[in-house]
Amino acid sequence: MIERDDATAGLDELPAPGERALPELDFATFVLSIVGSALVHLGDAPEPETGKPAAPNLFLARQNIELLGLLQDKTRGNLTGEEERVVNQGLYDLRIRYLEVAKVK
Repeated sequence: MIERDDATAGLDELPAPGERALPELDFATFVLSIVGSALVHLGDAPEPETGKPAAPNLFLARQNIELLGLLQDKTRGNLTGEEERVVNQGLYDLRIRYLEVAKVK
């Protein structure tokens, strides 16, 4: 079993010169990471590794959209107004964009 100290070792270190610091991890950042992944799979954002536009992958995009929908259902009534807005708006935007991309394919 991993000790907590072992699992978190180095997390407080500053990024190396030339590297960007990671954004603060909160609920909105988590939701936006799912939205970003879905946008990559919809072909609307570059792949993080290559920076090149990704070919649409509707299966993976739909999986991210369904994951966000599940998160919306499971957190209903437990979010701040801003957190709820981020989830609802992200989900709405992704569903509309999914339909647009699926129509072209």
